[in-house]
Amino acid sequence: MQLAAIIVSLVLIAVGVALFGRAIVQIYRYMRLGQSVPAGSRTNDPTQRTVTVVKEFLGHTRMNRWGVVGVAHWFVAVGFFSLLLTIVNAIGQLFKADWLLPVIGEWAPYNVFVEFIGTMTVLGILLLIAIRQLSKPGKAGRKSRFAGSNFGQAYFVEAVILIVGVCIFMLHALEGAQHHVDGYEASFFISYPVVSWLEGLDVSTLQNLTYFFAGLKIATSFIWMITVALKTDMGVAWHRFLAFPNIWFKREADGDVALGALLPMTSEGKEIDFEDPGDDDQFGVSQIEHFSWKGLLDFSTCTECGRCQSQCPAWNTGKPLSPKLMIMALRDHAHAKAPYLLAGGGKDMEGNEKATEEQLKDVPKAALEEAERPLIGTLEENGVIDPDVLWSCTTCGACVEQCPVDIEHIDHIVDMRRYQVMIESSFPSEAGTMLKNLEKKGNPWGLAKKQRLAWTKEVDFEVPVVGTDVEDLTEVDYLYWVGCAGALEDRAKKTTKAFAELLHIAGVNFAIMGGDEKCTGDSPRRLGNEFLFQQLGAENVATLNAAFGEDDEDESTKKPKSKKKIVATCPHCFNTIANEYPQLGGEYEVIHHTQLLQHLIDEGRLTPVTPVEGLITYHDPCYLGRHNKVYTPPREIIAKVPGLRNEEMHRHKERGFCCGAGGARMWMEERIGKRINNERVDEALSLNPDIVSTACPFCLVMLTDSVNGKKNDGKVSENVQVVDVAQLLLDSVKTPADPAGEAEPADEPEPEPVK
Repeated sequence: MQLAAIIVSLVLIAVGVALFGRAIVQIYRYMRLGQSVPAGSRTNDPTQRTVTVVKEFLGHTRMNRWGVVGVAHWFVAVGFFSLLLTIVNAIGQLFKADWLLPVIGEWAPYNVFVEFIGTMTVLGILLLIAIRQLSKPGKAGRKSRFAGSNFGQAYFVEAVILIVGVCIFMLHALEGAQHHVDGYEASFFISYPVVSWLEGLDVSTLQNLTYFFAGLKIATSFIWMITVALKTDMGVAWHRFLAFPNIWFKREADGDVALGALLPMTSEGKEIDFEDPGDDDQFGVSQIEHFSWKGLLDFSTCTECGRCQSQCPAWNTGKPLSPKLMIMALRDHAHAKAPYLLAGGGKDMEGNEKATEEQLKDVPKAALEEAERPLIGTLEENGVIDPDVLWSCTTCGACVEQCPVDIEHIDHIVDMRRYQVMIESSFPSEAGTMLKNLEKKGNPWGLAKKQRLAWTKEVDFEVPVVGTDVEDLTEVDYLYWVGCAGALEDRAKKTTKAFAELLHIAGVNFAIMGGDEKCTGDSPRRLGNEFLFQQLGAENVATLNAAFGEDDEDESTKKPKSKKKIVATCPHCFNTIANEYPQLGGEYEVIHHTQLLQHLIDEGRLTPVTPVEGLITYHDPCYLGRHNKVYTPPREIIAKVPGLRNEEMHRHKERGFCCGAGGARMWMEERIGKRINNERVDEALSLNPDIVSTACPFCLVMLTDSVNGKKNDGKVSENVQVVDVAQLLLDSVKTPADPAGEAEPADEPEPEPVK
């Protein structure tokens, strides 16, 4: 047995190490097939990036959001890397059964560590195996986060971890038996009962057991290594190596996720100049090699855990988009096509082959066939990604927020959309009306710009307009960016009027842009029309910079005395101006209206006094919550309104469910599966609320449409309201004795303007 174990183990070690080294080189070459990224964008602040990797791995900051699953995975992950010396120990035990590692082999702290981590690895993988079995698609179908994952590969990896863990435990116990441990001690504080049993066996049996478990451990480990080396697209195994560089090269060095701003369009690592684009600039992604190397690394890192899928509003309402399955399809396509690309293959912008027949003569037939597949195409066209998958995304960010290895799904989806829109002019037809209206009128409804001021005639106080009532924004504390919906959509206008009235009551000195305000470009950018976003954004930035004027400089600090402050009621406007306009030269301090209202309440500028009776549930707008981490202010406002009883929906805050309007879906019909807004409203109505509240005009429209539809069908009470938190606050700030809400108590001083 000893001789057989030695020969088999040494052969497997040699083959495994050689193939694994080749696989690492192969994966590196595959990643280099992608486009370069702007210099420094993925390597800035290397110290902080390293700290981020250490924190995410040792703290399991993403995985631990899932409770016991995160804890079990932590032991399995830490055990894999920290118990590598047990392989060396096993090799030594093949030659001498009672062999111990030099220096540390008899060191109690090391043995305690091996005993504890080894045991917890076994228990951890048993728990993960049980969870996978209980979560199998079966009756759950699409509701299972493992739907579509490679179960065979997962079973193989789980079996390897379990076998190796059991071998580590048994070899440690055999050490104790062969070294005559005759009582409980720290080094064998878990395994002593097994040690005690083993000591009843003769020396020859103990030695043969040692050879068996050492050989089994080495064989299992290196069969695993050979398998993954031969299958470089096996994400469920390779993520344990690729996750580290993928996290290190993530967009934000400080560890924040890739949400908020979209990245500018680049070609060969340089940002495209839309005023004078180059002849060879690549607009968006139409081939797998057009993704950046970070994109290709993302695809290979996917562990198929399905957390993105379980949170995706499109997948949960019967649509074909699963972020997990999309990434897996891109990964498989990239690896299958790689031999063709490495041989010099590729198509130019006219679709002509770049490589010669001589270059491609040794390329496998499968790779050549894979190269002919369109990246975006229907099943009949043998496309890698179906168009319905691409256009189902609401860019809500749930996938990016939940991914434990920091895959940047939204960036990849938008890159593919960009090519479809800007080069192929292929997108849902109803979105075309929105784009035409934005081009001609600067708003999605195509209304005249004077209509943006119509709401100001419906309030009984003056709303200052820049260029008419105030010369520029240096005369006010805040620019109120009303937004297209807030100015032109009837339901959203109620929020606008309520917020403006609250500012008036609180004595906040503000102004609006009026007809000079245009759409920020959120919808066209997320639809994929980067050119239109650039156009709208540049016009808005120029208008804003002119309106703000030049800030006076403080002589002592040489910095501007005042900041360019903007408040927005639309999270999409808020996100675009705050996070994307800096790409266009617009640097502003932007806050959401709920943040300002909370501040005004805290300072005593606004005092909710009139009870608003009823049960309320709050819906988190994706672009306020996940994309910008604003969760507390709306809830604090609700908490300050007397009479309201707040109850959270099952999915809220980081796991909040989209209303269905993001990613330009506001302007597209839902023809597949259940409407996303109906799914969200069903969840809200399950609490039997009197009020469904939100803080976004898009959400307000989507939720109201669904509630009204259910009212018409007699499925919900006519008394259920859908309102913005600003409307709730205004109802409470106004008193019965002062219905206009304008008069201040005589004994209170005039409030100072908010700075």
